[in-house]
Amino acid sequence: MESKSSLAGRVALITGASGGIGGALAVALAGEGVDVALAHGRHREDAAAVAERVVALGRRAILLEGDLADPAVPERLVAETVAGLGACDVLIPNAGMGERIAWDALDLETWDRTVDVNLRAPWLLTRAALPAMLERGYGRIVYVSSAAAFAGGVIGPHYAASKAGLHGLMRHMAPRVAGRGVTVNAIAPGLIAGTRILPVDADDPDTAAQVPVGRLGTVEEVADLVLAMVRNGYLTNKAFGLDGGLVPA
Repeated sequence: MESKSSLAGRVALITGASGGIGGALAVALAGEGVDVALAHGRHREDAAAVAERVVALGRRAILLEGDLADPAVPERLVAETVAGLGACDVLIPNAGMGERIAWDALDLETWDRTVDVNLRAPWLLTRAALPAMLERGYGRIVYVSSAAAFAGGVIGPHYAASKAGLHGLMRHMAPRVAGRGVTVNAIAPGLIAGTRILPVDADDPDTAAQVPVGRLGTVEEVADLVLAMVRNGYLTNKAFGLDGGLVPA
């Protein structure tokens, strides 16, 4: 019999699944026996390639499409996950946007869309998936934040504020659902190679020199930490920085 901490046979919904981190998360979870709903926006071909890797590991994968700036999309993604794979056990709101803009050049439209995608959508996804998790007594929610949530970063105030908001959402939700088998955590990566939101030149030697460990992180390292978080039913209400030592805890 599978232990309570086993992920085999679980179902995960990952947004931003066409990106480097989203794809690595999907493959890592599939390797643990998880079926995966891969939500994407414009990059369907990339998401389809991730789905092929999941299927090659013997797990089911479905592709879901939608613009997370639309408030109707998150609930639909959860419903389509349930219809296609079964009840959602693991929710990872990974999709994000972060156009680099100085504070004095930032327009209201960019601010609103960034907050809609990076913060409002994770909340709406949580609200849609959580009731069934509570009913079953099992759920894992991991928000993909950013080192900018701790230190402000260089992308802009819109990005930093939206990611910091995920920590506030986590702090509110985690203690309210912990006693019913649902954990809520966040991971805050910084300077990860192979991602679309990278505010520096990954090939510039000066970039690596900024990081105490002397290099950029990998998407696989992000997925490895998330996997440990999802496996652990005693871990909740924690935001983990993964930035090579850039931001002191």
